[in-house]
Amino acid sequence: MRTPELPFFVYGTLRPGAYNHDRFLLGRTAAEEEAELPGAVLHDGPGYPYVVPGAGRVLGALMTAAPGAYGELLTVLDRVELPAGYRRTARDVLRTRDGALVRAWVYEAAPGAALGARIGSGDWFNRVPGAPRTP
Repeated sequence: MRTPELPFFVYGTLRPGAYNHDRFLLGRTAAEEEAELPGAVLHDGPGYPYVVPGAGRVLGALMTAAPGAYGELLTVLDRVELPAGYRRTARDVLRTRDGALVRAWVYEAAPGAALGARIGSGDWFNRVPGAPRTP
């Protein structure tokens, strides 16, 4: 079965300005837009966050692959995220600029992931007052 070419919703170390963005996404995206994931809760993890379904919202960015780069981007993100305790699921994400709901891939916590404390703000960059974007 062919994987649909959906954009990716990133909410932690892959967000623009965070330390893994340039390492894994730079040059592979055509658009990066602010977005939020409704119906989700953000938890701290071992140096990176986890999303789980729940009553809340998570702030992040919607990443659209550059022309011809989708397969490479999907492979890179799956290699980074799946072994780290995530599963890739299709979810509706709210694009901030126009309020449109966009279907996107979200890497959520897989069963058994080591969830830390809930991040009440839903924003990895604002998990602790004064926390750096590059932990």
